Amino acid sequence: MDRAELERRMIQAVADEDFELAARLRDQIGALESTMFKRQVPGRMGLGTDQQVFAPPKGWKPPKKPDLGVSNINPRKGGR
Repeated sequence: MDRAELERRMIQAVADEDFELAARLRDQIGALESTMFKRQVPGRMGLGTDQQVFAPPKGWKPPKKPDLGVSNINPRKGGR
């Protein structure tokens, strides 16, 4: 049974005031959702994060390091 059918049956059970059936259907919907989405285990990448593992795209090369002997900073005009 899919989620839409379970929700339709739950709404009908509430309209018929069969709250026990509606609660069971609500729990089934919750169980269905918990199997569809799984979070990463906390702490895999460090404390307090659930970030996925970083992997650069295939064929990516890091950029060249800048030449430290060359400065492209213009001096300030005037004193402080």
